[in-house]
Amino acid sequence: MNRKIYRYIDRLPTGKADGSLTPGCLVLEGGGWKGLYTLGVLDCLMMNGINFTSVVGCSAGALSAMCYAAGQIGYGARIDLTYRHDTNYCGLGAYRRDGGITGFTYLYRDIMKKMPIDKKRLCDPSRRLAVSATNLLTGQTEYFEKGHCDLFRAVQASATVPYISMPVMINGVPYLDGGCSEKIPMGWVKSSGEKKIVVVRTRELSFRRKPGLPPTARLMYRRYPEFVKSMSKTNERFNRMADMLEEKASRSRLFLIAPSEPVEVTRFEGDMDKLGNLYHLGVHDMENRLDELMEYLRQ
Repeated sequence: MNRKIYRYIDRLPTGKADGSLTPGCLVLEGGGWKGLYTLGVLDCLMMNGINFTSVVGCSAGALSAMCYAAGQIGYGARIDLTYRHDTNYCGLGAYRRDGGITGFTYLYRDIMKKMPIDKKRLCDPSRRLAVSATNLLTGQTEYFEKGHCDLFRAVQASATVPYISMPVMINGVPYLDGGCSEKIPMGWVKSSGEKKIVVVRTRELSFRRKPGLPPTARLMYRRYPEFVKSMSKTNERFNRMADMLEEKASRSRLFLIAPSEPVEVTRFEGDMDKLGNLYHLGVHDMENRLDELMEYLRQ
């Protein structure tokens, strides 16, 4: 049975993260609905008083980063597991309003009216928040940091899926999903100035991508040759990045967490039990590694 709302929605955690700050940069991969795993990891961190001073997200990770910076436990998961099958949030209604698969207008104006995000905490300058998007003119990753941009517009650009969405314009420049150029937004880590780095993946560590580019990309984006050139190498860059992250994690140069079992959730998954289970996997995986994380942060 494919339920429209997660049947255990009322059991999701609630509450506010405490006011403590943990020095470090949290890096969040994208992955569509696989981002429920990330939301589980983040809720576990908040429930245990781990509120990193910097967070950067890409695509679905950008939305998760915003929820984490707002310090609202269970907030992102509750939205996704309630509105997944509302076509104004994901589907035709979203496309009619925003020209893309995700209904950002509906999210910002309607959902957040019913479920307000804590804008005061979100905008607190004591914690840095950045999201990535891909510039179609240059093909390069660009980072937008709160306090220096329209954050909600930047998050929309970061999570605007290619092929099925219109570009998002920011200052006259067209942008698409940050994952088109850099699927794990490590490019901002140096700018964060943090020494401790925690990376959240949305696929099991063994996952690698097939190099190359879908044939439709060259046709669809022929007006943006630099974007096509960059995107054609993105999967190879991802594979090198995945190898590098594992190597650094093995030497305690960073902390890396990924699903402890194969992820069966697809990019546009509609099975609410699968989505709910993936969220809880994120919570449990992080719970099981809290001691390891704290040891890394003390080093």
